[in-house]
Amino acid sequence: MTQVVLIASYLEPEYVERVKQEVPEVEVIYRPDLIGAPRFIADHTSRIERTPAQEAEWRQLLAKADILFDFDHTHRDDLPELAPNLKWIQATSAGIGQFVHRMGYAEKTDWIFTTASGVHARPLAEFCIMSMIMFAKNYPLIEQAKAERKWQRFGNTELEGKTAGIIGLGRIGRDVATVCKFFNMNVIGTRRDVTKTVDNVDKLYAPDDIDSLLPDVDYLVLATPHTPETEGMITAERIRLLKQGAVIINIARGAVIDQPAMIAALNDGHLAGASLDVVAVEPLPENDPLWDIPNVIISQHSASTADSENRKITEIFIENLKAYLNDQPMRNVLDTKLMY
Repeated sequence: MTQVVLIASYLEPEYVERVKQEVPEVEVIYRPDLIGAPRFIADHTSRIERTPAQEAEWRQLLAKADILFDFDHTHRDDLPELAPNLKWIQATSAGIGQFVHRMGYAEKTDWIFTTASGVHARPLAEFCIMSMIMFAKNYPLIEQAKAERKWQRFGNTELEGKTAGIIGLGRIGRDVATVCKFFNMNVIGTRRDVTKTVDNVDKLYAPDDIDSLLPDVDYLVLATPHTPETEGMITAERIRLLKQGAVIINIARGAVIDQPAMIAALNDGHLAGASLDVVAVEPLPENDPLWDIPNVIISQHSASTADSENRKITEIFIENLKAYLNDQPMRNVLDTKLMY
């Protein structure tokens, strides 16, 4: 029986056609009029107010779908009931473990979940190195002087010889390490198995040995999945283990760090700055003190969003479709217990 693929978030028509051409064995259904227009490049969470007739039609499509390209964000809670034939969801994000757990999908269904792991590695690595350069070149002072129309020469530093500490050496963390090495930085980081070497990483630490890593770090990059083990792992005490003048770069999730303690360390000068793609509460409330701290970069969970994203996700999806149809191992299968 032909497998039915329902595309549940916006995808450029050229990529829809590519799926159809490269995997002609499946029936691909794409109804952009029923899923909403993207608000920005690679927007996969746009919402739409459907008419009753449109909603009825969408539910009919869900009922016949065997495979979903992306989660249906208009039916998060009742998706298992509305999609009784569903067997597999290809996500458009890498960090879906907490979402799958929160929705109870693993307990309610036997669905396969595959992630977009690897798609966002280079954009996030570029964001990290951008952040390091901005603080090395004293961007807060540059911005302040410009706002004040003040011409005063100043000194700065360079990245060569500085130490990047990467918490989580998965796909993203390894790409961060690669970019850091291009600037002749020292790179240290954490991973579960410290017996295997990692390219471009000078020293490995086990996750429970993070306290030994922190005092050497100039730039702390948080790139770990959000799991019960990593939630709150960067405590107030650990922030104070960082050397005076260190910078925190968070491309993981806001929940992995004690945000009030980080703010305190920014305000009293222990930290030279922070570059935050993610925060504890998103969207960041308008009255949050982070908005007013001059040496904080806030990128609104957009550092990974590049114009290459949908092409890369489509390539993973096509690869996984072929593997799925031929009963072969699929790429980026989520471990629902480890949450990554």
